[in-house]
Amino acid sequence: MNRFASGWKQSYYGKGDVIAYRLYRDGSGPNDQSPVFGANVKLLIYGNAFWPTYASGDNTNLIATDSMKNFIQRETMNFTGGDLESYCKFLGEKFLNTYPRVEGAQISAEEIPWSGVAGSDVAFAPAGPERAFARLEMSRSTGVVETVEAVSGITGFKLLRLNGSAFAGFVRDQYTTLPDIRNRPLHMWLDLDWTYAHADDSFTDGAITAHVRKRVKELYAGFESGSIQQIIYQMGTALLAELSVIAQVNLEAYNRTWDTIAEHGDAIGVYTDARPPYGCLGLSLRR
Repeated sequence: MNRFASGWKQSYYGKGDVIAYRLYRDGSGPNDQSPVFGANVKLLIYGNAFWPTYASGDNTNLIATDSMKNFIQRETMNFTGGDLESYCKFLGEKFLNTYPRVEGAQISAEEIPWSGVAGSDVAFAPAGPERAFARLEMSRSTGVVETVEAVSGITGFKLLRLNGSAFAGFVRDQYTTLPDIRNRPLHMWLDLDWTYAHADDSFTDGAITAHVRKRVKELYAGFESGSIQQIIYQMGTALLAELSVIAQVNLEAYNRTWDTIAEHGDAIGVYTDARPPYGCLGLSLRR
């Protein structure tokens, strides 16, 4: 179920998995933007005008979700920015102003990342695996469209460290089979998101997201840890210290450490993908 920062909704509806790519086909995006902007969008709307559809099947005031899909894809042509937060705001404001019967909307967009092929201005390949996302809720208050909530995040980090990770000293009882590990290759997945002290702080042309993406990788590379919990705590505290506009950061890590096939001490080893059970570790920090 979806949740709304403005509170409980008796009903809502919308369209998801709406894909749009905006391409500057000469290879030169404006204002140092990438020529390729791709997003997967979900638009959810709410309002009393839509209740008759639920109660009696009366669609008189209903905006078809197919029309929402067309709106998102066609209006992407008119979006001149390059960051997801501004994209969600652009779509949300225009949709609410186009359809006065809509009381509020939640717009989320996940990037579909592409990076340039070296030596070419016109060739690109899929990037990632991590993907940035943004989610805005916008509502109409006394005729004015306002941003109720702004959330940004990055999901799908897959991080490998060859050494410098330990896990030892944990509770031992009749269910324990895991040995103390002093120096392991660590394969960790990570999702994180953050909220802003003020919704307007989210519109930075992608600077906050770029900083988070860079710092997560730097901190993972540079910190020798005694647990995954310690790693994500270091990441969360660093982001709050460095980015004053962030009010809260939420991190969820997944222990995907590979199973060992053979090792010669700490020098060399052969490994395979971990079995399906995995550790899940969460942390939320706020000011």
